[in-house]
Amino acid sequence: MTNHYIDLKNSDVILIMGSNAAEHHPIAFKWILRAKEQNGARLIHVDPRYTRTSARCDYHVPLRSGTDIAFLGGMINYILENNKYFKDYVLNYTNASFIVGKDFYFKDGLFSGYNPAKRKYSKDTWVLEKDGRGIPKRDMTLSNPRCVFQMLKKHFSRYTLDKVSSITGVSKEDLTKVYAEYSATGVKDKAGTECYALGWTHHTTGSQIIRTMAIIQLLLGNMGIAGGGVNALRGEPNVQGSTDHCILYGNLPGYLKMPVASLDTLEKYLKKCTPVSNDPQSANYYQNYPKFFVSFLKSMFGDKATKENGFGYSWLPKMDDGAAYSLMHLFEKMYEGRVKGLFAVGTDPAVSSPNTAKVRKALEKLDWLVGENIFDNETYCFWKGPGVDPKQVKTEVFLLPASASMEKEGSQSNSGRWVQWKYKAADAPGDAIPVGEITIKIMQAVKELYAKEGGVQPAPILNLKWDYTDAKGRFDVLKVSKQINGHFLKDTVIEDKDKKTRTEFKKGQLVPTFGMLHADGSTSGGNWIMAGSFSATGENKMTRRGKDDPTGLGLYPNWSYAWPVNRRIIYNRASCDIHGKPYNPKRKLLEWTGDKWVGDVPDGPWPPMADRAKGKYPFIMKQDGLGALFGPGMTEGPFPEHYEPLEGPLAKNPLSSQLINPAVEIFKNDMNKVASADEKFPYVCTTYSCTEHWCSGALTRWQLWLLEMQPELYVEIGDKLAQEKGIRNGEKVKVQSARGEVECVAMVTKRFRPFTIEGKTVHQVGLPFNYGWLFPKDGGDSTNFLTPTVGDANTFCPEYKAFMVNVKKA
Repeated sequence: MTNHYIDLKNSDVILIMGSNAAEHHPIAFKWILRAKEQNGARLIHVDPRYTRTSARCDYHVPLRSGTDIAFLGGMINYILENNKYFKDYVLNYTNASFIVGKDFYFKDGLFSGYNPAKRKYSKDTWVLEKDGRGIPKRDMTLSNPRCVFQMLKKHFSRYTLDKVSSITGVSKEDLTKVYAEYSATGVKDKAGTECYALGWTHHTTGSQIIRTMAIIQLLLGNMGIAGGGVNALRGEPNVQGSTDHCILYGNLPGYLKMPVASLDTLEKYLKKCTPVSNDPQSANYYQNYPKFFVSFLKSMFGDKATKENGFGYSWLPKMDDGAAYSLMHLFEKMYEGRVKGLFAVGTDPAVSSPNTAKVRKALEKLDWLVGENIFDNETYCFWKGPGVDPKQVKTEVFLLPASASMEKEGSQSNSGRWVQWKYKAADAPGDAIPVGEITIKIMQAVKELYAKEGGVQPAPILNLKWDYTDAKGRFDVLKVSKQINGHFLKDTVIEDKDKKTRTEFKKGQLVPTFGMLHADGSTSGGNWIMAGSFSATGENKMTRRGKDDPTGLGLYPNWSYAWPVNRRIIYNRASCDIHGKPYNPKRKLLEWTGDKWVGDVPDGPWPPMADRAKGKYPFIMKQDGLGALFGPGMTEGPFPEHYEPLEGPLAKNPLSSQLINPAVEIFKNDMNKVASADEKFPYVCTTYSCTEHWCSGALTRWQLWLLEMQPELYVEIGDKLAQEKGIRNGEKVKVQSARGEVECVAMVTKRFRPFTIEGKTVHQVGLPFNYGWLFPKDGGDSTNFLTPTVGDANTFCPEYKAFMVNVKKA
C-alpha cells in the first residue's frame, strides 16, 4: 500500500475495483466515506456484483470477471488520446521519455522473445537504449516513435470504447463516465486513489492488473501524493506483516530475493541482485542491497557468519533455477507423492486452496501432518472427511493447540505499513501456547538432535542463532523483534559530512535506521525495512500512540511505526515539482525549504532534482529513479495486455490470437481438468467472502451467532438466469465445473445481471468460499471443488475469481 487508510480522506475521486470495501474493510471504508463527506469526493465501484460498497458509491459499474485489464487499458487510451495526463509529472518523474531498444516489439498478443514450448519469455530485447555513459537515452519532446510514451500510446490505442465494451460487458456510456471522472484528477490540485483487494490478485493476470492501475496513476500524477496511490486493502490485521516477513516462497525478509542454485556464492548472488545506475541523479537505493543482505545473514547465524565463510550464505537453502514453490506447486508435488510432511499453521488448505478434490487426495499421500491452530478444521480432519476411509490413509496427524491473537504479545502491521504493538490480554486455555513458542521448542529439539546424532547438512541447523527465550525458557517476542530491527555488532562511529555530525554507537546497541546497516558484518538486521522500529536506546516505536498531526493530512507520525523509516506515504518527493515546491499547497505533504525537506519523512534527504549537482529523482527504489511506464520486470510483458482467464466464455480473445496469458504455468495431471468456452459449463463464476465469515470459515463457523446469520453455502444467481433455469429463491441447487461440484442454496438476486459479450448474452454467478464439511453439519462443503489449479504468472496467486460452471436444480 503506497499510502494508508486515513489518507483515503484526502482523495477527490476514489475508484474501488477488485474490492468490496464496505463489507470486508469497514474501517478503511470509514475514511472513504470521510472523503465523500468532507471533500465531496466521487466514489466509483467497478465490480461484477452489486454490493453494500456499490450502495454507498456514486455509481456502480458491473463488468465481467477477468476483464479488468481491458477496462483499465481503455482508461489509459482515453487519458492519452484526450491529453488528460499530467505533463510535468509524466515528463520528469516517469520513464516516458526513455527510448526502447530497436529489437523490442509487440505483435498479435505476444511480445518479442517468447518461447511457446517453455511458455516463457527471454527478456533480452526488453531493454532501453543507453548513451556512451550507460545512461538511458531520452526524448523530452515525447515524439520519438520508439520512446516509451509513444509505444504505450500505440499499444493501448487498440483499447477503444467499442472493443473494451465488447470484452467487459460495460456500456460505452458507463466507460466514458468513469474514464472522464477519474482522469479529471490528472491536475495539480486534484488527487485520485484506487482501492483493491483479492478481486484483482485472484487472476492469471492479477499482477498486471495492479500494474495497469499503477501506469494510470503515474500518467495522472497520483503517485506519492496525499489522497493518491494504489492501495491494497488487506483482509486481516497482519497480512502486510506476513508478506514483509517473507511468507511468499520467492522472498527473504524485507522482500530480499531467495537465492537460486546457480548463485552458489555470496559474490554471485550480490552481483545478480544489486542494481547499477550510471545516472548521478538516480539514488538507486537498492545499490545498498549488500548491506541489507549481509546484515540479514548476521542475524541468522550470528558469530558463526564470517567474511571467510561468506557470512553463512552457503547455509541458506537455494531454489532450483526457474522453479516455483507456490501453494499450488506444493500440492501438485504432494499429489505425486514427493512431499512427505507438512506444517499447516493457522490455515485450512483443504477448504481454501483451488481444486479441493486434488488437495484432499494429496494430503492422503503424506507421512505426517502437523497442524497449529485455535480450532480443528477440514485439513486436520481430512482423513475422516466425506468419501474417505480412514483405514486407507497412512498420514499421521498432530494438532497442536495455539494461542489466539489476544492471548499473545507482539506486532501487527496494517495495510498502510503501520506496525502497531499489541499486548497480551489473557492467558490461552489449556495447553495452548503461541505459534512462536511452538516454533522455538521444535527447532530447539531439532538442534539438540543434530548436535547429538549428526545428520545430513548439519551446518545450517547447528549454526543457526537461536537464543530467543526468556529466563524461564519461554519465547521472548521482544528479543525476536529487536533482532529483526538489528544491532551494532561492534563499536561504530557514524559520520554525516553534510550535517557535520559524528555519532558513536556501542556494540549491542540497536540500529536506529537501515541507512546505518553495513555489508562488512558489523551490523545485524533480520529485516532491513524494520530497522528503526526501535531507537538506539531501546525505545519500542511500535508502542507509540501520539495523536499529533502537524500536517493536518492524517499522517500521525507519532502513532506506531511505519516502514520505511516512519514514512507514511511512499515516494512522497513526487508530490512536489522539480524545485521541491508542492504541486498542491492545500495538501502539502512535503516541501523543500532550501536546505531540508519539511513534512512527512522524505524519500531520502537529497535536494529536489532541479539541483543538478546533488538532487535526485523521486522514485529512489527504481534503478533509473523514475516511475516505470515500461516495466520489464513483469513475467508476461513490459506493458499490460488483456488475456482471457484460463476458463472463460470466449473461444477467441477479441484483441489478439493469444487467448490466455502466455506465461501462465499449465498444471497437467488427471485431476487438473479445464473446460473453456464449453457448452457444458456456460456461466462465468466468481468467489468471494461473506461479511459474517472469514476466509475458509474455519474460525468463524464455530461462532454460533455468526453461523446463525450465514448458516450454509449459497450461490448468488441473477433473477433472469434463475427464471431461465426454473430455479426459485431458497431451492437447493448443484453448481458444477470440470473439476467437481457443490450443493448449495440458490439466492436469486438482482445483484448479478447478464452481460453482452461479443454480441452474446453471458450470465455470471457467485459463491462465498467460507464453508467446509466439518462444521456445521449440512452447511455445505468447499466452493474450491470448482476452482482450477492455475495462478498469476508472476506470483502464482490462484485464479479464484473467474472460471466456468453450470447450475442445476439439486
